[in-house]
Amino acid sequence: MKPLLGAGYLGDGRCRFLVWAPLAKAVDLRIVTPRERIVRLNKIRKGYPQIILDDVDPGAHYLYRLHGPHIDPMGGSAAERPDPASRFQPQGVHGPSRVVSPDFEWEDGNWFGLPLSQYIIYELHVGTFTAQGTFDAVIPHLDRFINMGITAVELMPVAQFPGNRNWGYDGTYPFAAQNSYGGPQGLKRLVNACHQKGLAVVLDVVYNHLGPEGNYLRDFGPYFTDFYQTPWGEAVNFDGPYSDEVRRFFIENALYWVRECHIDALRVDAVHAILDFSAQPFLQQLGMEIHRKAERLNRRIYCIAESALNDIRVIRSREFGGFGLDAQWNDDFHHA
Repeated sequence: MKPLLGAGYLGDGRCRFLVWAPLAKAVDLRIVTPRERIVRLNKIRKGYPQIILDDVDPGAHYLYRLHGPHIDPMGGSAAERPDPASRFQPQGVHGPSRVVSPDFEWEDGNWFGLPLSQYIIYELHVGTFTAQGTFDAVIPHLDRFINMGITAVELMPVAQFPGNRNWGYDGTYPFAAQNSYGGPQGLKRLVNACHQKGLAVVLDVVYNHLGPEGNYLRDFGPYFTDFYQTPWGEAVNFDGPYSDEVRRFFIENALYWVRECHIDALRVDAVHAILDFSAQPFLQQLGMEIHRKAERLNRRIYCIAESALNDIRVIRSREFGGFGLDAQWNDDFHHA
């Protein structure tokens, strides 16, 4: 099994750091707190520097220091950047990343999800739903949803974005639940509470672009391509050189939400802007990986697309050349 991207806490004060940085000549890890130190990562194949360090516990803050001609042609300086696969950005998009323990006292052991035909969805924006604008502040309202006949709560994007309030579609750290909402622990508490009350949780994810502020992915690798353009600029590189590793990044992200945060369904934003003409398109691969994970976890987990084109291929079975996703938003109804 491949090690996961990001800072993976292994227990007993040991932590593995793995990042994809094929453009860098060398990558250092700077532990910022609680005790500052700098170590050089070991380069492994396909541009994945990594290291396992002792004396690193959850709560430690860190940055990557990138060296190479793409940063400074003269080779005299380096750039410090947060982890692209950071699990928590407590100081926002420009601050250091935090090592997070995957441990959480889940109380949803008897929850296996709902059939998709039973989903009656309430779309919720965490930042504006309550005065506090946090995951925890949503929990007291769950009974109201049940009384309304709601069976699934859909959270608009929560991946770390600049500032404290945002629609969420300008996220730049796909793995990091927004700090001002309560971070990963707050999200897990909300999901746990929903499951205890029989509510499924849908999470809106954005794989067609990333926001401009705090988007340092270009310093690490060819995450974007100028071969296609989207309304938000360069497209994500899903079918060009190095695209296998870009796909890995986003598929690991999807699996992180369902595995570690117990999300029941992903609503994939604007799939018409995911431009990919490869033999096995990213969306098809994403659906396959989600369904495999659902089987292993013995849970009902779904992939729901938003397609402005209402393209039947999105939900057509893979046997007949489709992507095999579970459902798609009816955008004609939406616009009407």
